[in-house]
Amino acid sequence: MDAAWMTSTTRNGNLWIPEYLLALDHKRCIGCGRCYKACSRSVLALVERESLHASEEDEEDGFADEPRMVMTIANAGDCIGCGACARVCPKKCQTHAPLAA
Repeated sequence: MDAAWMTSTTRNGNLWIPEYLLALDHKRCIGCGRCYKACSRSVLALVERESLHASEEDEEDGFADEPRMVMTIANAGDCIGCGACARVCPKKCQTHAPLAA
């Protein structure tokens, strides 16, 4: 398969290779929602952290009973590889990579 279709150029002619969202580290995510707001494609969604297991840190600080939110990948197929979500994430909890040939 010709890999040329997986690359593009920017307006000024520089090569651009999209890097798609592959995974999120739920342990590092603080549920701030910045990536959710930056994504124009509805790739991400907030879910309750308790559904992903409450952490010991939550129990120690007294927040174990309160719902905490964390980001999850809801529609991976809608990602266009722009990287806007990664640029705004303060915890750098996302993994991106170009499409495999």
